[in-house]
Amino acid sequence: MEYNTKGTVLKKAVVWQKLYFYRKSDTIYQLTVEFCHRFLPPYGDRTVDQMVQAARSGKQNIIEGSEDGQTSSEMEIKLLNVARGSLQELRADYNDYINTHKLSLWPKDHSRQRKLRKFCHSHNDFQEYEPLLTKMNDEEMANLLITLCHQTDKLMCSYIEKLEQRFVEEGGIKERMYAARTGYRQQQNAYLKALEAENQLLKAEIERLKKELMDLKCCLRTT
Repeated sequence: MEYNTKGTVLKKAVVWQKLYFYRKSDTIYQLTVEFCHRFLPPYGDRTVDQMVQAARSGKQNIIEGSEDGQTSSEMEIKLLNVARGSLQELRADYNDYINTHKLSLWPKDHSRQRKLRKFCHSHNDFQEYEPLLTKMNDEEMANLLITLCHQTDKLMCSYIEKLEQRFVEEGGIKERMYAARTGYRQQQNAYLKALEAENQLLKAEIERLKKELMDLKCCLRTT
């Protein structure tokens, strides 16, 4: 009898490329590179490096967290929270840009903000935003990226909450390995008990056949 632990100890691999918040984070990174190229000085401003690095850190930590999640739920949750922190830092940079350049941060009830939220909600990939970039000024792009950062953060919060709940219910890899070993032992014990019961039946059958043979011999002697 074989005991298959596949899928018991290691969690199913996450296809991070399909996660909505990863796709949005990749869009944020590419839009940030474009924003910095267009609206910030190419030399002498550390803000450019900080913003690009924060955007890259957001998407990269999602990748690393998802990859590590197969073996370590703790590391997955930790890296996803690092990604959230990077995107929150980036969002603050865009808020600072709007404030220092005397631009408008569109409030929730602003008609353009409502349209922007709706568009960002249903569009995840950079290719869907790229045709719009040449028509957008810095105020529009900054508000776009703040909205994307906010929506990505909300998606990640919901995802992390599910991971934490699963961790509470199933534990980490140590707990899953213990459960797998326990399950294996229980299965082996049940198999051994079944063999023992079968062995007892065979012994009883042998004794019955021996007695039947003895009776047959006695019968033959008397005839």
